[in-house]
Amino acid sequence: MKFNNIIRYLGILSIILINIGCDQVSKAVVRDNVEYHERIPLMQDHLVLTKVENSGAFLSLGDSLPPLSKQLILLLLPSLALLTMLYWLLLRANLNKQALFALSCIIGGGAGNLYDRIAYGSVTDFLYIHYGFFRTGIFNAADVSIMLGTSFLLVSYIVTASKGLLRT
Repeated sequence: MKFNNIIRYLGILSIILINIGCDQVSKAVVRDNVEYHERIPLMQDHLVLTKVENSGAFLSLGDSLPPLSKQLILLLLPSLALLTMLYWLLLRANLNKQALFALSCIIGGGAGNLYDRIAYGSVTDFLYIHYGFFRTGIFNAADVSIMLGTSFLLVSYIVTASKGLLRT
């Protein structure tokens, strides 16, 4: 194995593990120190810390599914998707650094939420943003990793595509 590949693998795994670690530490702090549905205003009332358990997926989708369907959709399919993405990421040699970073963040965030579903049966969410007309659902650090990675990937793709268009 080439030295460059080892560095690349270590970089990818480091980003994934940092994302999982930050997510799990933040959730542990909230689980230990915040009561369910307690409201702790941060940054005036624009950022609120609260604790809820989400037994579904994004915005509680799938929460009311029958147990077997819920296991399949919320555990098995995400596990397969994350493992496939990790396998592809580790073996795909021609991705740029931005894409490697973005996909590593997405995998790390997904793995953090998947760990919660396996270990606790639900995902701990604890942040809410309300700024003027902009309001979010309650989310966690893993969700931030996923959104950051997705946004970074999208911007990277747009910049790369626009460079290609300028050359023609």
